[in-house]
Amino acid sequence: MGTSARTLYERGRAASNAQRYAEARKLLARAAAEAATGATAQTTDAGPDLQARITGTTAYVLAQTGEPARAEELCREALAQDGVSAETQAILAGQLGVLLTRAGRLDEADEMLSRAIDGLTGDARANCLLNRSLVHMQRREFDACTADLAQAVTLYEASGDMTAAAEARHNLGYTALLRGDLVEALELMTASRPIIAADSPISAAMSDLDRAEVLRDAGLVDEAEHLLESVATTFGSARMRQARAEAEYHLARSLLRHDPARAERVARAATRRFRALGAQSWAARSDAIRLDAGLDGGSPPPAIEFTRTAGELRAAGFPSEATAVALSAALSDTSGTTPLPRIPAHAPTPLRLRATEARAARAGAHRKHAEARRHAAAGLDLLSEWQRSFGALDLQASLTMHGTKLVFHGLSAAAASADAGILFDWSERARHLSQQVAPVRPPHDPQLAADLAELRMLRTELTGQEWTAHPQVRALRDRVRDRQWSATGAGDTRPRVTVSELRDTIGADTAVLSYVFTGSSLSVVVTTATDSVIVELDFATVQQASAGLRADLDVSASIRSGPMAHVVARALGERMLRLDDALLTPLRALIGERQLVLTVPGILAGIPWGMLPSMAGRPFTLATSASRWMQERETPRALKTAGFAAGPRVARAAEEVCAAASAWTNAAVLTGDDARVDAVTALAGNVDVLHVAAHGRHAVDNPLFAGFELIDGTLFGYDVDLISPAPDTVVLSACELGLSSVRWGEEALGMTRVWLHAGTRSVIAAPAVVPDDIASELLSAVHTGLSRGSSPAVALAEASAMTGHHTPFQCHGSGS
Repeated sequence: MGTSARTLYERGRAASNAQRYAEARKLLARAAAEAATGATAQTTDAGPDLQARITGTTAYVLAQTGEPARAEELCREALAQDGVSAETQAILAGQLGVLLTRAGRLDEADEMLSRAIDGLTGDARANCLLNRSLVHMQRREFDACTADLAQAVTLYEASGDMTAAAEARHNLGYTALLRGDLVEALELMTASRPIIAADSPISAAMSDLDRAEVLRDAGLVDEAEHLLESVATTFGSARMRQARAEAEYHLARSLLRHDPARAERVARAATRRFRALGAQSWAARSDAIRLDAGLDGGSPPPAIEFTRTAGELRAAGFPSEATAVALSAALSDTSGTTPLPRIPAHAPTPLRLRATEARAARAGAHRKHAEARRHAAAGLDLLSEWQRSFGALDLQASLTMHGTKLVFHGLSAAAASADAGILFDWSERARHLSQQVAPVRPPHDPQLAADLAELRMLRTELTGQEWTAHPQVRALRDRVRDRQWSATGAGDTRPRVTVSELRDTIGADTAVLSYVFTGSSLSVVVTTATDSVIVELDFATVQQASAGLRADLDVSASIRSGPMAHVVARALGERMLRLDDALLTPLRALIGERQLVLTVPGILAGIPWGMLPSMAGRPFTLATSASRWMQERETPRALKTAGFAAGPRVARAAEEVCAAASAWTNAAVLTGDDARVDAVTALAGNVDVLHVAAHGRHAVDNPLFAGFELIDGTLFGYDVDLISPAPDTVVLSACELGLSSVRWGEEALGMTRVWLHAGTRSVIAAPAVVPDDIASELLSAVHTGLSRGSSPAVALAEASAMTGHHTPFQCHGSGS
C-alpha cells in the first residue's frame, strides 16, 4: 500500500513550516495526486476538504518561492470548491489574506483575514491575528496592530508555542520601531531573537531583517547594511525571492543616506524582482527609493515617474510613502511650481522631518533665507523631541543622521544672512544637537560587566586581525549596546544660549571662535565680551593643507634624529603655518592675546590646534558647544585628588605617572598587575583628576569600542560611560584616543567625547602620536599647574611654554 494522501500532506506541511520548500512542493504534489485519484483505501483522503488543504499549503509554498499569482489562483479555486468545511475555508481565507497583504492589496487582505479569524480558534486564529497585524502595521494603525499581536501572544502561550509567541513579540518590537521608539523596538526584538533563531537560519534571517531596520533608523548604517547583505544572501540561497527582494529594498533605503549611486542600483534590482513576482506595491516602494537616489545623486528622474510612483503607492495603501514621493517630486522641480503636499500631524517622524527639509530647500533655492531657517529649525526641534527619549551616547549621536540636511540648509541660510547672532545660533544648533539631553546613569549591571569582560578577553586573543569582524565579538557587541540603550535614560535638557548671553558671560580675556561649515564654505563667528563678528575663511586652502596631515604627524613623531629629521620637521612646520594662516591669521586683530574657546565642525576634527603658531602659549579649549561650556563654567572647579594608571608595554608609562603624581599630595598610582580595568574604573569614580598612560586604539566603526590597554585587557568606551561620578578632568596619554569619527557632517564621536558624555568636564588628549619622552615631560608639567589650581587649558599652555614642546595635546570640553 502506498503512502496516504493525508500522510503526504502532513509531511509536506511540516517541510513547508521548516522552510524546506523544494521538498514540500514534491510531497504536496504527491499528496494532491493521491487525493485526486483516490488511490488510498481511506476514502477520507480523497475528500474535498483534504484536497482544499493540500491546495492551500501548495499555494503558500508557491508564494514563498516566487509564484504569487499562481498561489492566489489556487487559493480562490479551493475556496470555491464544494464540500469544504467552514474551518478549512477559514484557513484558506487566512492564506489568501497573506498573499493579498504581500501584494499590497490591504483592504482585500483585511477582509479575508478577518473572515479567517472569525472562523478559527487556538494557534490557527493566532496565526491570522499575527498576519492581520501586518495589514494594520502597513496602514500605520498601531493601536489595532498592537491589539492583534497581544491577542496572538496570549493564544500562543496558552498552547505552549513559545516560538510563535516570540515572533509575535518581535512584531510588537517592529510596531515600536514604526512609532519611533527605537529602544523598545530593540528590547523586544533582542529578547525574541534567540527563540526565533533556534527554529532555523531562515527564521533568524527574518528576525535580523527587522533588526537591521532599527539599526538603520538609529543611524548605525554600517551595521545595518552588513546585516542586510547577510540576510539577502540567506534568502537567496533558500530561493526565497520575495524575502530577498525585501532585504534589498531595505538595503537601498539605508544606502540612500550616504551612497545614492549604489542605492539606485540596489533599488532598481529589487524593483525588477518584485515586478517579476507580481508584487506591484513593493515594486512601487523600491521605485520610490530609486527616484530619491537619482534626486540625491544630482540626476533627478522625469516628473512623470514621481507622479506614477506616488499614484501606485496611494492605490496600494501606502499614503505616507506616496506623500514622501510627492515631496521628492516638488524638490526635483527647479521652477518651484510643484506644490508641496500637506503632511498630517500624525505622520511618522521621518516623513515630517522630510517635509521640513523640502520646505527649507525650496525656500533656500529662492533665496528666502529667513523662511529656510524657520523650516529647518522646525525640523530640528522635531528631531530634538525624538532624541529626548534616549540617553545613550551612540544613539543620541547617530540620530543626528535624520537632521543632516536640515542642519546644512539652516547653516547655509544663516551664513547668507551675514548676521553674527543668527550664524552663531545655527552653529550651536549643529554642535548642541546630540548633547542637549543629559544621560541618567543605569544601576550596576552584572551581565553587562560580564559581557565587557569577555570582549576584553577576545580583544587580546584576536590581536593582529580585524577583531570586530569575529562572530562572537559581533554578538557580544550587539548585546552590550542593546543593554546600554535600554538602561541609559534621558535626564534634563541642556539649554542652548544666544550670542548676547555668551557676550554677557565671558570675560575680557576670552574669545569664543565658532567655526561653521555649510557644506561648501567655511567661516567663523568671533565673539568677545564686546562684539560678535563673522570672518569668511578660505576652505580650499584648509582642505589642501589638511590632506596628508595625519601621515605627516605620525612620521614626525617617529623620525626625530638622523638626516631626515630636519626635513620632516620642516615639512610639518610649513603645513602648520599654512593651516594657521587659513584658520587663525584672519582673526588675529579680533582675538588679540585672549584665551580661546573653539567649537569646530567634524570637517576640522583632526586639526592639532596646539601646534599652530598662533596658539603657542595660548590657553584654549575645544568645547563640544559654547552652550555646554558656558553652563559648566558656572560650577567652580576644585581639583584636590588625583589618580594615575599605567598600562603594559609602554616603556615609560610607569615613569610618566610616577613623575606626574609627585605634583600631588597622596595621589593614587596603579601600575603593573594593579592596573586592572575594575581598579582603574573604581579609581576614576573617586578622584578629581585621572591620568592614564597606556596604548590606545581608536575604533572607527564604533568609537565606544575604542579604549586603552590595561593589564587584564581593554578598558572600553562602554566602561567609561558607566563610571559615576566621572572625574572632573581626564588626561589620556594614549596614542589615537584624541581622534574622533565624524558622523553625519557635524557630529564627531570619539573617546574624548565618551568621557565628556560620562560627566567629565575636561579631557586632555592628542589626535596623533606623541613620543613617550615628550608626553611624559609635558604632562608632568601639566599636573604641576593643575595641582596649583590652574584650569586644564591654562595648565596645558603653561606646560607647553615651559617645556618648549608644541604637541598635538589639546584640551576638550570645558577646560578654561
